[in-house]
Amino acid sequence: MFSPITRAWKRFEQSRPDAAQFAMFALISTGMTVLQLALMPILKALFNGTSLVDVNFQVMALGASGDGGQYFVFDYAAGALPDGGGGLAYFLAVQVTIGIAQVINFFLQRNVTFKSNSNPWRAAMWYFIAYVVITFLAAVAQGFYKVPVYNLFIGTWGMGASGETLADVVTMLINAGISVVVFFPIFKIIFKRVPEDETPVAVAEEKALTV
Repeated sequence: MFSPITRAWKRFEQSRPDAAQFAMFALISTGMTVLQLALMPILKALFNGTSLVDVNFQVMALGASGDGGQYFVFDYAAGALPDGGGGLAYFLAVQVTIGIAQVINFFLQRNVTFKSNSNPWRAAMWYFIAYVVITFLAAVAQGFYKVPVYNLFIGTWGMGASGETLADVVTMLINAGISVVVFFPIFKIIFKRVPEDETPVAVAEEKALTV
């Protein structure tokens, strides 16, 4: 059943390796976005059922926001959305969701998309650094669109709980879009594929033969 598709993909991969690589990267990234969309409501419900929703989490002030208030990189004011910012409960739901997806994404992108044979621990270290940097970038961006998106769906359009779910989807898709744009060129560097005769195993065997 999948044989014609597999053969067509192999031909495409051989004729357009860079395009095929990006297509696989985008496909896996889309799968991770779907996973996040599935996990987010579950984790959000779990954390919202605790007192963490009333714990203020506004850190890393960067000056004034557009409405004259204080601007925070991580802006999760205490209280349920949209009147509050979701508190520590919302922050944890977002970060745990993204964290789970990124761990799975690391292995799939390394082994399937880029077929990397470089040092996995070094790649994991740089992946983690990239993840932290992108988390901060996404948090800064979220400070501009999070409140308006939730106000639009819940307040302006009066969609209530359904509006909150849709706003979750929109914010998650925006985060995913930022990740796709930023991660691909970084992955090209992190997940290198060196010639087989230059891999650590081959080098070790060569040294052993020369002793």
